[in-house]
Amino acid sequence: MKASVSQQELAHGLSTVSRAVSPRSSLAVLANILIATDEGRLRLSATNLELGISCWISAKIEQEGAITVPSRTISDLVGTLPNDKVDLLLNDKTQTLTVKCGSNVTDIKGIDAQEYPPMPIPELSEGVVLNVSTFKEMIQQVAFAASSDEARPVLQGVLTQIDGSKITMAATDGFRISVRTASLSSPAKKPMTTIIPARAMSELARIATNGDETLTMNIPTGRGQVIFHLKDAELVSQLIEGNFPPYEAIVPRSFKTHTVLSTPSFLKACRQSEIIARDGNNIIRMHIQPHPDGPGVVEISAQSEETGTSEVQLDANIDGDSLLIAFNVRYLREVLDVIKTPSVALETNANNTPATLKPIGDEGFTHVIMPMHLG
Repeated sequence: MKASVSQQELAHGLSTVSRAVSPRSSLAVLANILIATDEGRLRLSATNLELGISCWISAKIEQEGAITVPSRTISDLVGTLPNDKVDLLLNDKTQTLTVKCGSNVTDIKGIDAQEYPPMPIPELSEGVVLNVSTFKEMIQQVAFAASSDEARPVLQGVLTQIDGSKITMAATDGFRISVRTASLSSPAKKPMTTIIPARAMSELARIATNGDETLTMNIPTGRGQVIFHLKDAELVSQLIEGNFPPYEAIVPRSFKTHTVLSTPSFLKACRQSEIIARDGNNIIRMHIQPHPDGPGVVEISAQSEETGTSEVQLDANIDGDSLLIAFNVRYLREVLDVIKTPSVALETNANNTPATLKPIGDEGFTHVIMPMHLG
């Protein structure tokens, strides 16, 4: 291999794929990044056998070739190089990659590319075409609600259902549920239901930087994998096997109190209350108080024996009964962080039944949050 590439593009490409490198593996080659020439471009790939990321960067190719080199070594090196042309030269006999940039010359010992696990090739004609900006927003509004508990792998995933021109994504950790629906630009050829790891979804949102482009989601038959194809990148992930909880049964169908608050004000109040609540059990109390002659008031309070107390009052349009209810403030803050509309509706029934948060003006997003025991 003999190739030339810009330092900035190489650094960006290494940053894109390095998140899929296995930090601990019995296979030494999985700690490496594959660097290979590919139809006039340079392909960088990394995988931990559960998640794989590839990206293509423009390069001047003088001689074809491929090698795998330690991820940390190549990434740290390229990050220190000046913003200039980088020459890559492979010695096939010694499996050594020479990296030249300006007066800097570094030899890195690698492992033969033949030992690297092959990346699957998507059948693009069989895939579902998705708008990047819409799909990224769906991921941001859903993936955070997935569980981090390895004992329940199904809850570490995002349920993704496609039927005709409708796509639905849902995630839950047992204490909250995020559900987002959207429309596809063109209907899918057949319905599909799958559980994709939330981590893979978050990585996809990270590498899909161009919101104007489309991506193709492909699920090869019998492989237990999903492949997301972008113009200059691909992400492949193992799917999660199992039965996702029937979350629809938990989403409340009705409410007794409908409270409309300013999203930025509600978020700011939660952040202020969390300063006190985080030293205790993260619990805040919300006292929803309607007023017959005008706007009602929502009083948000937090208390910690070590730190002190906090109280914030918010104006709100309240329709229904007054209610004292408690929530995990981090859960509230995390969902308010991903709501883009100026106002949000909090729908409640009782202090021991699920509450619902819905953006005003965006019917595609619903978040269910379980209240905490008032004590």
